[in-house]
Amino acid sequence: MQDAFDTNLIALLPRLRRFAVSLTRNHAAADDLVQITCEKALANASGFEPGTNLNAWLFRIMRNSWIDHTRKVSNTGTTVELEHAFDIAGSDGRTDTENHLLLKETRTAIAGLPDDQRNVLVLVCVEDMSYQETSDILDVPIGTVMSRLARARKKLADQLGINSPGIRSPGSKE
Repeated sequence: MQDAFDTNLIALLPRLRRFAVSLTRNHAAADDLVQITCEKALANASGFEPGTNLNAWLFRIMRNSWIDHTRKVSNTGTTVELEHAFDIAGSDGRTDTENHLLLKETRTAIAGLPDDQRNVLVLVCVEDMSYQETSDILDVPIGTVMSRLARARKKLADQLGINSPGIRSPGSKE
């Protein structure tokens, strides 16, 4: 029984790390948060009911650990790691540069979202969780998840110039 729990926990580590990065906005702090989450999960493995959603349980532990941490520590600001330049030698560079700039702009836009919207966006769009799973993890009604996601998507679209005024999506009515 414990072997299956351990195996499933290990399989979820990449997803946990992605969510941790979205919470902390710092790779080193995200690694620490994943470690704390794993320690708590392993220490309380006997409290996990087999047959229930392990990833929702782990994401909830992580979110609660992050909330506990932020309550203890008064942040003076957000710590952001310096972006590492990547070598694009050997290619024409145009596509790579455009993609890099778009990705950087998207990361900045996502980081600028309010925490509640960013968390919902990451869980639903990046982690591919259902609205119900996201609702359970964040302990909010499913309607709140849908509303936060819609606001996050709209804000990102506005900031990135997607569907700007005058540009209509196919099939839309004027």
